[in-house]
Amino acid sequence: MFGNTISMAHKAMDFLWKKQEVIASNIANVDTPGYKNKNVAFEDIYRRRLQAASKTKNSATMRQAIEQADCLQYSWDSSGRVDENNVNADVENTKMARTTLHYQYLLQTVTNDIKRYQSAIKSQ
Repeated sequence: MFGNTISMAHKAMDFLWKKQEVIASNIANVDTPGYKNKNVAFEDIYRRRLQAASKTKNSATMRQAIEQADCLQYSWDSSGRVDENNVNADVENTKMARTTLHYQYLLQTVTNDIKRYQSAIKSQ
């Protein structure tokens, strides 16, 4: 009945939650000497998996691609600071705001989809 829309949004929200956790950790360690900025990437990986699965036109393949999608957590060692910390608080706060808005958008989208289904069911 729902297709893959809700499961895709659910997986994306899981990734965004993980991204928020990593960003919060970066912000919390902005003054920790030697701390290296961590990042989470999932958008490109997720998009490629979904595009490959959509070519098969098989809902089971799409569902499997959604369930098996994963995110990549990485960091880099470059630092321009004396304390070897490479976290920029302004950048991290901007990332947090963007990720939070993206999460809220997906949540609202899923909520609206469910309301439409409820409305259609009640009308019958």
